[in-house]
Amino acid sequence: MIKITFPDGNIREYPAGTTAYQIAQSISPRLAQDILAASVNGKVTDVNLPITKDADIRLHKWEDQEAKRTFWHTSSHLLAAALEELYPGIKFGIGPSIENGFYYDVDAPEPITEGDLKKIEEKMMELARSKQPLCRREVSKGEALKSYIEKGDEYKQELIRDLEDGTITFYTNGNFTDLCRGPHLPDTGAIKAIKLTSVAGAYWRGNENNKMLTRVYGITFPKKSMLDEYLVMLEEAKKRDHRKLGKELELFAFSQRVGQGLPLWLPKGAALRERLENFLRGVQKQYGYLQVITPHIGAKELYVTSGHYAKYGADSFQPIHTPVEGEEFLLKPMNCPHHCEIYKTKPRSYKDLPLRLAEFGTVYRYEQSGELHGLTRVRGFTQDDAHIFCRADQLKEEFKKVIDIVLYIFKTLSFENFTAQISLRDPQNKEKYIGSEENWEKAESAIIEATAEKGLDTVVELGEAAFYGPKLDFMVRDALGRKWQLGTIQVDYNLPERFDLTYTGADNQPHRPIMIHRAPFGSMERFVAVLLEHTGGKFPLWLSPEQAVVLPISEKYNDYAEKVSEILNNSDIRTQVDDRNEKIGRKIRDNELKRIPFLLIVGEKEEAQGTVSVRVQREGDRGAMTPDDFARLVKERVAAEVEQIKQ
Repeated sequence: MIKITFPDGNIREYPAGTTAYQIAQSISPRLAQDILAASVNGKVTDVNLPITKDADIRLHKWEDQEAKRTFWHTSSHLLAAALEELYPGIKFGIGPSIENGFYYDVDAPEPITEGDLKKIEEKMMELARSKQPLCRREVSKGEALKSYIEKGDEYKQELIRDLEDGTITFYTNGNFTDLCRGPHLPDTGAIKAIKLTSVAGAYWRGNENNKMLTRVYGITFPKKSMLDEYLVMLEEAKKRDHRKLGKELELFAFSQRVGQGLPLWLPKGAALRERLENFLRGVQKQYGYLQVITPHIGAKELYVTSGHYAKYGADSFQPIHTPVEGEEFLLKPMNCPHHCEIYKTKPRSYKDLPLRLAEFGTVYRYEQSGELHGLTRVRGFTQDDAHIFCRADQLKEEFKKVIDIVLYIFKTLSFENFTAQISLRDPQNKEKYIGSEENWEKAESAIIEATAEKGLDTVVELGEAAFYGPKLDFMVRDALGRKWQLGTIQVDYNLPERFDLTYTGADNQPHRPIMIHRAPFGSMERFVAVLLEHTGGKFPLWLSPEQAVVLPISEKYNDYAEKVSEILNNSDIRTQVDDRNEKIGRKIRDNELKRIPFLLIVGEKEEAQGTVSVRVQREGDRGAMTPDDFARLVKERVAAEVEQIKQ
């Protein structure tokens, strides 16, 4: 007999070899019908895998992310099975689950286009209805290689060569067999609704020197009604796409001549960014941060010392060579090495700590062209970066203060649905990280304790730590329920060692400070993109690049419109004039589409009375008022927004 411990602490005994499905059946037949995966001692597994030793168990239904990942990973195998039937001779790369759905990278004997997706969906549904079991089989490395050599699939052969013998498994559903470690659903019957969403190109293993494969994206659900809801959300997401809104609202642009992934901030976008930066500067000032500025480049040796060159050299722009032999510079991939050098500009005492250095620092990373996406994935971006140098006895308190800053920002900008993710090392792959075991354990413990003391709702993700330390990542869900990573806080014992940072303690001896890396927005580019899609471009009044636009009914009233605009701008109300030679109805429609909060219409009557006719976005007409009265209205509303934030 084995002891099974449930999440509530309850313990039951079962015969060795009992499966998670059988355990669920012993509790309730309905539960057994609903579970899609199980976690056994923290590892997600098939529900029909025998459990041979005492174990902690969690049973996952659709509501759990572990269940969705298992469901969608099984769906990627279903897609591959359909493709193999429709395209004989097709070769397969990888087919993982993703945040919403799955994809499979394939090398097809003929092009697969958007027009082919319908027939592939139909074949998938046909196979799903046959309730094909997914059978797991352990194979030797030699057997696995032989199988794919016979098939002539060089992609799977390459994957197998990277695996250790004794760890390789195949899964078979119907006539399709795939190299996979799982987990999977017991059979395909649970898949009731299928939508293949797009086709794209993807370099094999993300390397642009490799062959371009075809990536087919899709999503599936256990009920058709869930798919219908998802498709409605997709349509709304298209309307909120930050690339579309950025163009409509004239916030940013891209130019092939400037270069891929290098955004150009237009005047309105620059104004939006400036307000966000000023907002954070104000918050940081209250918490004792000191603003610094560092260069956009640094000597290669700086990043060799920090470890960034070894870890990110392949993802950086190539070194800049000067006329001096052997002299090399890199575009800055991170701000932290520069801040370490600022710390070293003079001797530090224990009385000087904590030292909090903040910078809106622009960094550069050579993202592959296929990975670039609007503002969310770029090659040049500005981090709202700061580094706190503190003593060991200050670490937890400083970490908690940064959490307070992040939570205040999220509240201010209405990001109310979020999870704090504790990102730790991969215990099976520690060579990815720098630093001693002792320092890693201290850093990880500090984060876990600080989040517990703040009462944060947290999840733990192994293998998601930075190479120099663990971190706390804030995963935010937007208005459409999509998850984004925004703020991050990291604890680092390693860079202070690599840069030999010290302070003189109360004992008059040298001691090593600890670094906290933090970026509440993450990057200005990504944050603006997420904010755009979250709000649909309808920013709070205090943040709007344009708070009002004056609309003269005809050219005769352009001078009066300019006079009104001048009065309002002098009162710090951000105002423009739309003096295009268009009918007033067209001007109203166009400016409503630009999400400008207030439209001020002026004509003969308004000029004679010294007033404006006020139209409020989403509220309608507010009647006539003087420019001074209107300015007071705007300031009252901004003050109300600020007061609501404070509460």
